Amino acid sequence: MKNLPKDIVNGLLSMVAIFGFISGEFILSTVLFATAALLANIDLNNRRLDHAENLSSR
Repeated sequence: MKNLPKDIVNGLLSMVAIFGFISGEFILSTVLFATAALLANIDLNNRRLDHAENLSSR
C-alpha cells in the first residue's frame, strides 16, 4: 500500500502525456512520458536494492 501515491502520480503523468500527444503537444508529452518512465524505474531499482540487502544480511 505504500506505493499507492507513486502509482497514482505515475498514472496521472501517463494520462496527461497521452492527452498532450493527442492534442499535438509533442514536446510536453515526451517529457511527461520520460518522467513517468524514470519514476517507475527508480522505484524498481530501490526494490531490487532492498531485496539484495535483505539477502546479504542473512
